[in-house]
Amino acid sequence: MNQMTPPDLVATSLEDGLFTITLGNGKAHPLSMAMIRAVHSAVDTARADDAARVILLHGPGPIFCAGHDLKEINRHADDPDQGVAFLGELFDACADMMLSMATSPKPVIALIEGIATAAGCQLAATAHLAFASDAARFQLPGVNNGGFCTTPSVGVSRSVSRKHLMELALSGEMLNTDWALRAGLVNRVYPADRVVEEATTFARTLAGRNPGPIQRGIETINAHQPMGLEDAYGMARDVMISHFQDPYRRERAAQSKFAAKG
Repeated sequence: MNQMTPPDLVATSLEDGLFTITLGNGKAHPLSMAMIRAVHSAVDTARADDAARVILLHGPGPIFCAGHDLKEINRHADDPDQGVAFLGELFDACADMMLSMATSPKPVIALIEGIATAAGCQLAATAHLAFASDAARFQLPGVNNGGFCTTPSVGVSRSVSRKHLMELALSGEMLNTDWALRAGLVNRVYPADRVVEEATTFARTLAGRNPGPIQRGIETINAHQPMGLEDAYGMARDVMISHFQDPYRRERAAQSKFAAKG
């Protein structure tokens, strides 16, 4: 299955359990209102499709995602309210899209070949895993423009320590993959000519795993992180028991016993 959302905003494909979302909308893949809605729709489609087991989010080329579409925002500066209503709608839509990714029970992997800046950095951070090219760069540039990347910082703060977040947000600097790997913003870094293959291979392998326990496991991690330690163990205990009762897992265990006796 291959689809492209007009006007060439997001392409999707589903093959062997891997649901790939490829960002379009020009070389910078800006998060216009239409782009946000297209990505959100694609993520929700993948979440609802039983055939989709892993979601791979790919921003191809030298820019993974340049953040919000500033040209679109500037067009609303002449609105009677100077664009306040549009900005509220835009940031609400963006938050809803990010939440759909963050709470997905199916693993979401970001494939980052180039620059991830502002809300683009937030997008990379929101994925469960991030695989980056050694040419990738990460930035929260708000302070450079007289502002602050406040909403992107929400997503990024869930991936990195407070000190690393503050460095990214207060410096406004474009930081490399050595920094991103140390900070926990990305999981793995590969040479530019290998990153697509490596990320896709990992995603396909994961898509071949037993989906039920993976999805329940991700849901449980999302649920127990805000809890106290005792409550978290109590929740994880019950879900862990369900893993051992999973039909696929029980069949594998039975096969192993049979092979051992043989």
